[in-house]
Amino acid sequence: MVSNEWLFVGVFLLLAPVFPAAALLIPRLIAPRKPNPIKMQTYECGVETVGDTYIQFRVQYYIFALVFLIFDIELVFLFPWAVAFDVLPLFGVLVGVLFILILVAGLVYIWRKGALQWM
Repeated sequence: MVSNEWLFVGVFLLLAPVFPAAALLIPRLIAPRKPNPIKMQTYECGVETVGDTYIQFRVQYYIFALVFLIFDIELVFLFPWAVAFDVLPLFGVLVGVLFILILVAGLVYIWRKGALQWM
């Protein structure tokens, strides 16, 4: 006989695809469809553009944003460590210091590569 824990996992695995599928299929079935040329146009707020709208951005902006995002997310990992710093054993402190050293090494690397130069 199957234990209750495994029965729960089996039911969960069977029902897990049903909810996203229902969320995609039900609106498709009940949504009104009255297409016309105005509804099919691309919507952009603001003033209608005149001339060529294609502008090239330097890839440096994206690299700068990605570096910021990486360091910002790593701060989320450091926050619980900093909150529990006074109750951590020595191993926990050393692991946190190692993590910070890896971050500093990454910062030095991207600094030398010039990824933090804005212009």
